[in-house]
Amino acid sequence: MGELSRGERLQIMLSSEELRALNTWRFAKRMPSRASAIRELLRRGLAAEGFLEAEAGQHSKDFSVLRDDAAR
Repeated sequence: MGELSRGERLQIMLSSEELRALNTWRFAKRMPSRASAIRELLRRGLAAEGFLEAEAGQHSKDFSVLRDDAAR
């Protein structure tokens, strides 16, 4: 079986709510691993029309999987 070459490791921190949402989606879609679920979500997100690019000066804390827009 051919193996994919993935030369870069990406580490992210998630809140417990974000992790719960990821795991719920992963199990519902029968994804084999968290990594594969995250890659699939990235693929879908990047393929979506109308996504906004980050503006200059934004920080990591400005982005979340689960947005609480009421707090903004």
